[in-house]
Amino acid sequence: MLTANLLSSVKQGKLLNQEEAVTLLNIDCRSQDFYELISTANYLSRTQFHNKGLVFAQIGINAEPCSVNCKFCSMGQGHYALPVTWRKEPHEILSELELLISSGINDFFLMTTADYPVSEFLEISKIISRHLPDTIRFVANIGDFNLETAKQLKNVGFTGAYHIHRLREGIDTTVNPEIRVNTLNAIRDAGLDLYYCVEPIGPEHSYDELATEMLRARDYHVKVMAVMRRIPVKGTPLYDKGQISAIELTKIAAVARLVTLPQRAMNAHEVTPMTLLAGVNQLYAEYGANPRDTESQTEKNRGFSAEKAWHMLWEAGYSTTK
Repeated sequence: MLTANLLSSVKQGKLLNQEEAVTLLNIDCRSQDFYELISTANYLSRTQFHNKGLVFAQIGINAEPCSVNCKFCSMGQGHYALPVTWRKEPHEILSELELLISSGINDFFLMTTADYPVSEFLEISKIISRHLPDTIRFVANIGDFNLETAKQLKNVGFTGAYHIHRLREGIDTTVNPEIRVNTLNAIRDAGLDLYYCVEPIGPEHSYDELATEMLRARDYHVKVMAVMRRIPVKGTPLYDKGQISAIELTKIAAVARLVTLPQRAMNAHEVTPMTLLAGVNQLYAEYGANPRDTESQTEKNRGFSAEKAWHMLWEAGYSTTK
């Protein structure tokens, strides 16, 4: 009865608190409550997002050891798992971008490791921005930065930034959590759209930890929300911790959809068809370096193509009009 009341109240616009979010996360995936949960999340996305599916694309423009040394990342300095190192030149990025534009993507992300020089990133981004149609949002996924840099990102054409306070920040990473929050504030204060995610979720994370990040995202009024399960990358310190199941990710995605109330899109990563029945209407195509992959060109391994992402959304009954 408690679950039914919570779900009914969310449909009526209630904002869930930490305790209520944890209650939903504790739902047994084998129970009737689970199906009511995902049905509610699915209903909200289908109605509030007008049943529209979205595909975002990201190019990781460098494969290099990163001093932040996250224990889950294939590019951590202390456990670098990629076979080579490289940086993409602008013409290489533009060549890939041309193919992505022809695939009808909605948002385009440039990603770097945390050590990539901001000045070089801004110069490359100026070039890329000139080739992006106005219909495609431009999103930065880089290391931490201050308000001045956030304004520079906006000036060169970025409309948003992907940035998060990761699970167990400062424990599984070497970043001071306060620095991550300062960057989130800089993104908000510069007028950039914030793209947020609860990640990287592993079996060891408590529901309280997940709920805390969901509420943090809501506090920043996110338009695009996501949840991501950690992929065990062989050779990384967290490899032996394993990963959560697809059905558990589906439940977490549904709860995140109800708690954060994103204004534009909900994502689960890496995607499974199951999550598309739990309020997920947006998928990623990935190219170049990927922190969850040991292949330096992830499109040859883990990464989805834009065409595959669009097809999955079509299979789930979302409108894929580009």
